[in-house]
Amino acid sequence: MDKYYEYPHTVGFEETNIVGNVYYVNYLRWQGRCREMFLKTHAPDVLTDLRDGLKLFTLRVDCEFFAEITAFDELSIRMRLVELGQTQLEFGFDYVRLDPAGGETLVARGSQRVACMRGPNTRTVPTRVPEELAAALEPYAAAGSVTR
Repeated sequence: MDKYYEYPHTVGFEETNIVGNVYYVNYLRWQGRCREMFLKTHAPDVLTDLRDGLKLFTLRVDCEFFAEITAFDELSIRMRLVELGQTQLEFGFDYVRLDPAGGETLVARGSQRVACMRGPNTRTVPTRVPEELAAALEPYAAAGSVTR
């Protein structure tokens, strides 16, 4: 099995809708949070670079749902590198519900395409994926992933 970066999450009431299941937009929020925590843990210099002009633009995001989850479900959001290009990255996400007895259920699967950019907002241009980020992601490359 591929290695993945894991972001653990406990679902809260504020993430559910009137019916009691998780509101779909939260899955996308968790993708972003997982990506941010990866940077904090494995590529902190990229966070400094973000303050100095690097921009990570999310170009595309999607999520396919297989099962409902509710408040207090324990989740593992698992991120893998699907593609590493010169200026863009694609991540894959598995949303896994962790059962108290140790079982796991895949409840959703998503992806996210990100472009690295630099420059002022009116003249932003593509830039290479920072070497530190590429190196930090290398162990999390999915089998068969495409790299630059």
